[in-house]
Amino acid sequence: MSLGVILLVGIVASVFVGFNIGGSSTGIAWGPSVGAGIVSKALAAGLMTFFVFLGGWTVGRNVMDTLAGDIIAIPISLEAGVAVLFFIGFGILIANVFGVPVPTSMTTVGSIAGLGLATGTLNFDTIGRIVAWWIVTPVIGFWIGGILGRYLYPALNERFDIVSTDGALIALDRTGTVPTPVIGPNTTRNELLGTIVVLIIGCYMAFSAGASNVPNAVAPLVSSAAIGTNSAIFIATVAIGIGGFTIARRTMESVGTELTDIPLLAALLVMATAATITTTLSYAGIPISLVMAMVMTIVGLGWGRATRPISARDAVRGEADVEIETGALTADPDVPAPDIGEPEPQEVLEVGDLFNPLAIAKYVSMWIVGPTVSLALSYGFFVVVPVPGT
Repeated sequence: MSLGVILLVGIVASVFVGFNIGGSSTGIAWGPSVGAGIVSKALAAGLMTFFVFLGGWTVGRNVMDTLAGDIIAIPISLEAGVAVLFFIGFGILIANVFGVPVPTSMTTVGSIAGLGLATGTLNFDTIGRIVAWWIVTPVIGFWIGGILGRYLYPALNERFDIVSTDGALIALDRTGTVPTPVIGPNTTRNELLGTIVVLIIGCYMAFSAGASNVPNAVAPLVSSAAIGTNSAIFIATVAIGIGGFTIARRTMESVGTELTDIPLLAALLVMATAATITTTLSYAGIPISLVMAMVMTIVGLGWGRATRPISARDAVRGEADVEIETGALTADPDVPAPDIGEPEPQEVLEVGDLFNPLAIAKYVSMWIVGPTVSLALSYGFFVVVPVPGT
């Protein structure tokens, strides 16, 4: 088979990976905004594509360097890169079968590490640093969420309610010579401010998704020098955008229904926290899963909100005289939040469940199973099947 045909197959595999990334990441980034009626699905997909490109073009280059050149000591040949991409795609397929957002970054690292183990070129220092951050990131997300839930969220929940009124958000005043944009006839300042915040955080999430996920779709081809970094980023962005405009339409409707049923304000806090963690680690060149930070921030946010009736020391030690419920984030904003140490109104602690423990367990298990399976399959393949250039 000629190198041209192999490259074509590799690009098709990259597009498949990027397409599926777009389907899942767009739902995660824009599902709350679409569900609240703030943006349309088409606008969400368009914004997602643009900011994914920005994230991949800037911060994503650091992750690209790690995946393409630091995990193993030799460049990934074109033939090996195509095989690695198929293992990444297989990992996505498994995650889709189980119905959870795929840990693409972890699957990618596992596939490349399998190649390194099989060829004796694995950089254990780099892998150790990456895995260490995979362990630390959930802890960071949990404690940031816990602090927000315990000390900040209740006050924000009382004062900041994002609602949509009838009519256009922005209208055009045509009384003058040149039409000028003005606030819609029914739009409140709080609604306008809330909408702006939602849009900013959605774009930030898309940027973070691009920084962490664009390299996953194309790094094996970049390592082989079959295509340049700039061209690879364009290919990945187009593929992610197609996924955003097609299969993501359903995920934008359903995202979060299994994991959590929290209000838009809580979702925005979670998204901003997860995007910051992911962007920071991507800047440091660490391939990281955006979903990992989101899941544990949600758990931490609920834990912090629910443990307000007791002292921080007792909450951390698990020493409490009250039963800690997990439904605190769905509390009625009209119910005032008590001070730290004061008992919660009963209505606050009995409104639904914050998260489904079985769903959390499934997410966490995929963080372990995904990279482990991709590493094992990749290792076995490259041991049994000799690939040119490895």
